Amino acid sequence: MKIMNRILYTAFALLALSMVSCNSGQTAQPEVKDTVEATASVQEAVEQASNGAPIHITKADFLKLVMDYEKNPDQWNFQGDKPCLIDFYADWCAPCRITSPILDQLARDYSGKINVYKVDVDKEQELAAVFGVQSIPTFLFCPVEGKPTISAGIAGSPEATKQMFIQQIEELLLNKKVDSTL
Repeated sequence: MKIMNRILYTAFALLALSMVSCNSGQTAQPEVKDTVEATASVQEAVEQASNGAPIHITKADFLKLVMDYEKNPDQWNFQGDKPCLIDFYADWCAPCRITSPILDQLARDYSGKINVYKVDVDKEQELAAVFGVQSIPTFLFCPVEGKPTISAGIAGSPEATKQMFIQQIEELLLNKKVDSTL
């Protein structure tokens, strides 16, 4: 009986984990963009940021807007003028679909204070690999000064996930202390 309970408990735990994050093992060939397309993408990103919408970025955009890890592979050198939250996601990932409307709202709520970027791990495999993304959603919090912080997965409910993001944005990006009992 104890063995059966242990097996059931383990199966339940694995099921719960699979619902909270997705393994990014599904692969697709990365898209290749030329310099003109990358420049247009950066300009579109700047326009989206002014509208308070999450910005879908490519590796080329990342190198210009966040950090050029090709030129500085051993040192974090943030390029942006505002802190940013980067969502590594995939369209097929259920937890990623849960976070999408939450991040849309937070991008509007924090418009002008932070940028919210989205990286499709199926299209930007190299970028995901650089940051060791092995499960999604994974979030990279990049302050203007200091080192970035990475976290993976979501909370048990959309509301708890939203509160988790608010706390991380306030503390990691805006350097404010938040009451964690919210």
